[in-house]
Formats: sequence, C-alpha cells, structure tokens
Amino acid sequence: MTNITEIAPDIYCISTYEPKIDMQFIQFLVKDEEPLLFHTGLKVMFPLVREAVAKIIDPSQIRWISFSHFEADECGSLNEWLTIAPNAQTVCSSIAAFVSVDDFAIRPSKTLAHTEVLNTGKYRFQFQQTPQVPHGWDAGLLFETTHKTLLCSDLFHQFGDVEPVTESDVIGRFRQTIVNYEASPFPNYIPYTTHSDRILQELAALKPRTLATMHGSTFVGDGERALQDLAVTLHEVLVLKEKR
Repeated sequence: MTNITEIAPDIYCISTYEPKIDMQFIQFLVKDEEPLLFHTGLKVMFPLVREAVAKIIDPSQIRWISFSHFEADECGSLNEWLTIAPNAQTVCSSIAAFVSVDDFAIRPSKTLAHTEVLNTGKYRFQFQQTPQVPHGWDAGLLFETTHKTLLCSDLFHQFGDVEPVTESDVIGRFRQTIVNYEASPFPNYIPYTTHSDRILQELAALKPRTLATMHGSTFVGDGERALQDLAVTLHEVLVLKEKR
C-alpha cells in the first residue's frame, strides 16, 4: 500500500512500505506552478508512485525531478518519469550529471551550484551540495526557503512502518540504524569524513522546521537541534566507537 500525506504546505509524502526489509520508500511531490518530484523511487515501484502522484496532480505536468545522489531508490525510475512528463528535467549536482546522470537519463539535466536556487513558482529551493552526506560524492539536498523544509534523503533513516509525521525525537530511531550496523542489511551505510560535521552544521544553520526523510517519519520541530544532534551521534558511533 502507498500512502499520501501532506507534510508541509504543498509538499506531499508518498510512502510505500516494504516488509521484506522493514523499510519505507518515500518520494516527495511539490505541488506548484512547476511541480517538483524529489526521489523517483525504484523502477519496480514506478506504477505505484505514478498512481499516487495522479491523485495530487497530472503526472505529465511534472517539471523538475531531483534527488540527492545516483542510487536506485533515489532515481531508479528517472527515465520512466522523463518519458511520461515531456517537459520534465532532472536537477542535480554537476558531479552527478557528469559521472552518472547525463549518461543514464534520456535528456540532459539541469545542474545547480552550491546555494543556487531553483524556482518552482510560489516556492524557492536552495541547493546544498553535501558530498558523502548522507553518502556519495555527488550528493546534494534541497531546502525550501519559505516554510523551511529540508528534503534530506537518507539522513535520519528509520526502519519500520512508522507514522508519516512526528514531532518526537527521531535521533533515537536513527541511532539504532547505525549502531546495529553488523545486524543491518546495510552495513557501512553512512561514511564519516573530515567534512561531515561542517556540512551538517551548515544544514543546521538553515534552521529547518521540517526534515523530510526518505526512509521513515518526517520530523516537524527544531530541525537545527535535530541536525546538531545527528552530527554528534554520527561522530560518537562512527568515530569514537571505532577507536574503543
């Protein structure tokens, strides 16, 4: 079953739970003059996601398709979306376009530089270049500047068929994801580099009110504090734990 929830004004969460790996796969649709789809989902999920999008807008009207980094659940059905939406264009980092996207996609992409803004009509999305955060040197995130929603990909990943939106602390759930690396189907899921803390602090400085995560509940509340806590958690688990 695919569920639809409006997590912020005109931003809809489209969530499909996969019980085999106990995880939700989520796409975010922005309803605006130039509709934006963030994450396409896996290719096999395309019919489900298309049907969900059709309950909100005409899928052929999608103008922008974006994602954090080149990975199957981020952009596996990109070409299917480009096919049914003839005016759609991929939006990604220049690195992503050069090393993966423009070779894979059926149309050239639009690239954004760090802090460059994409206008969709009523809303403006600031591009944050975030190499290796959550992972992939091509990674980047979009920040909606009016209502302060951060489309944050795999950051704050939570397992389970959880509620679409929460005001409770999601750090505890995320900690379980990375602490139990050995038991997880995704070992070494998130790297920690010399730039990780700086990038997370830059995201925190945006003071987001909504953290729209790709796997798990969207967090509504003090996003600045949540991102700062995330930075501490990653350092504790991925750096200090390894030194013990």
